[in-house]
Amino acid sequence: MTYVTPARKPRRVKAAFIGPIALALTLVMCVFAIAIYLVEASVRDRDLAERSAAAGKLFEQKLGKDANLMRAVLRAMTTNPALEKAFRDGDRESLARQTGPLFETLRAEHRITHLYFTGIDLINLYRVHSPGEFGDEIDRMTMHKARDNAAAASGLELGPLGTLTLRMVTPWRRDGEVFGYLEIGEEVEHLIDEIRDSLAVDLAVLVDKKFLRPEQWQRGLGMMQRTGDWERFATHVALAQTSEQLPVAFDRHMLGGLLAGRNAVIDDGGRSLHVALVPLEDAGGRHIGELVVIRDIAGLQATFRRSIMTVTLVSLLVAAGVLAIFYFALDRVERDYQRQHDLELQILRLNTEHHRILQLEKLSALGTMVGGIAHQLNNPLVGVVNMAQLAERETDNPQQTRELLGEIRRAGEDCGAFVRRMLEFSRVSCFDSKPTSMRPLIEDTVLMFRQAEDRHHPVDVRLPEEPVVLMVDPILIRHALFNLLQNAAQAAGDDSPIVITLEAAVEPNGTAVGWTLAVSDRGAGIPTDVLEKIFIPFFTTRSDGTGLGLPVVQHVVLLHGGHVSATSEPGDGTRFALWLPMNQSQAA
Repeated sequence: MTYVTPARKPRRVKAAFIGPIALALTLVMCVFAIAIYLVEASVRDRDLAERSAAAGKLFEQKLGKDANLMRAVLRAMTTNPALEKAFRDGDRESLARQTGPLFETLRAEHRITHLYFTGIDLINLYRVHSPGEFGDEIDRMTMHKARDNAAAASGLELGPLGTLTLRMVTPWRRDGEVFGYLEIGEEVEHLIDEIRDSLAVDLAVLVDKKFLRPEQWQRGLGMMQRTGDWERFATHVALAQTSEQLPVAFDRHMLGGLLAGRNAVIDDGGRSLHVALVPLEDAGGRHIGELVVIRDIAGLQATFRRSIMTVTLVSLLVAAGVLAIFYFALDRVERDYQRQHDLELQILRLNTEHHRILQLEKLSALGTMVGGIAHQLNNPLVGVVNMAQLAERETDNPQQTRELLGEIRRAGEDCGAFVRRMLEFSRVSCFDSKPTSMRPLIEDTVLMFRQAEDRHHPVDVRLPEEPVVLMVDPILIRHALFNLLQNAAQAAGDDSPIVITLEAAVEPNGTAVGWTLAVSDRGAGIPTDVLEKIFIPFFTTRSDGTGLGLPVVQHVVLLHGGHVSATSEPGDGTRFALWLPMNQSQAA
């Protein structure tokens, strides 16, 4: 007996797919967030770089603007005859009287901090800003450029005391001959203050220590009333700054990174500060230091964080939405898959039950067949035993003994005939199909039937005009047709004809084309309750019947992939129809 193997539990579709989908969405979201972060960081850095470049450019523009103002002042002074005479005569008192009020006005309104009168030999004649100091040689780049080019020269100059000054030097001529030089200058502190107000950034001026000496730098701090830390940076020192003090995190290590070309973002008391450097060059083109641009980017950082959080939140919502859509879609797929699995399991169980029922039916049929065989053999054998016992008692009566032995012989012959029919039934399973012309097969079977049938029933054969060739076993088909003719002869009246027809027909379920071979009689017909049992082996309504004729016919037709049907109307005869396919593959 076949048993149902327990079905493997169906795989969870959601569990199989939702994890990888969630992982893929998380990966995509992370990549997207990182891309947005990099874009935002790039925008931020570009903005800071542009702001730093703007600070450097604005510094250069203010230097140029103040240099033009200085040039105009010096041009006005060189056109003053009284001032020229005092300069030529070396009259310091006259120079003081004439330039003192002018210098104070320039100091107050334009932040001019230096005004020199220097002779043709570069020896200082008079310092308006420091009258007590004179007679020293002026050895500065702007002075040498003005002398060498015989034209006005300007630029940043780093003084020995650590002052960074914008200076303008112009030769003083009379009749095309230079007789001295005028020099005017200003400290750059007010310039960085103006840039701070314009760009909202803090600035600091760092100078390379190789251009200064510590003791002179300390002396300059005292003169300018400033404070400073020479040891804070390894290579630079701060000369001026717009804030009270530089951020604590801005140390020598960070300065080294900035000098290497990197930007820096530092945290100073809860503020986020971006630090960048703009190179400073003096009038001679030397790189003397750095202009430090410090910008508070707390607001920019907050906007940046809000943007990242917004993008991340939107990404999470989108990912959750996509994941929910996949979840519900997979849930439907899983339910469908579960239903299919349950259906397959039910079909498997039904199939197993079907096989079990078929097996039981086969065993039942086998038991019925064995019972029929036993019944068919037992009756004659009982008679044989009884007649043998009578023959033993009638040994003195030879005539009676001969009669009894004759009965025993006939009973043995009946048993032998029954065994032969059983053997013929078993040989039906030997199947050998080949292309067979149906007309000769039917005509030969009818001829054999007429020779074997004593009453010589008329047979009406109705065949198509065109040849019909089918893939059949001619011996089995002839045997089945002969059985049907015998049944029809037993059911029909003495003179009613038996009709044989061969017609093209479609399979009852409409899937294949074939031919129907039918045998009809005009007998009394078969009752409905009997018609349902005619194909059961050993079922018969005649005392001399075996109940194997019609089961043999059915078995032959099934071997050919066909169908057999029986229709009967009481009082109007019976029709047996054998449907055979054009070829066996069509009905496989």
